[in-house]
Amino acid sequence: MTADDIARVVTIERASFSTPWPAEIFEGLLTRDGAELLVLDLPEAPVVGYAILWCILDQGELANIAVAEEWRGHALGSFLLQGVLDHAAERGVERLFLEVRESNVVARELYRTRGFVEVGRRADYYRSPREDARVLLKTLRSGGAEPPKDAER
Repeated sequence: MTADDIARVVTIERASFSTPWPAEIFEGLLTRDGAELLVLDLPEAPVVGYAILWCILDQGELANIAVAEEWRGHALGSFLLQGVLDHAAERGVERLFLEVRESNVVARELYRTRGFVEVGRRADYYRSPREDARVLLKTLRSGGAEPPKDAER
């Protein structure tokens, strides 16, 4: 993500979340140590999605991930999430956390298919509407992506 991407990212943010982050948050994150700000560009459409990853030593947090409404349903969220997982592994992250609304069944299923497991709940974490968050965790292999399931050990 660059400063030029922020206006489009904020548009996606506002359409995706009930309490969206303002542009100033994204601007501040551009220079924050440990922050990885990713955008997904397509040849026919720049910035159709974005993700925010925080990395501190061997732990990471997927703070935000969203795809523009008009581009949902094309597996772009899955593609973007894989990019986050790859970046996290490259940064040496071994445990990646995230929070997700309890009612966000689509996101929860995506995370489940990528190996995230529920490790906790945060009561009344979200506002507008008030809702619990499920805390999810994915354990990554240090030094790279996980081997294929059929790989020899």
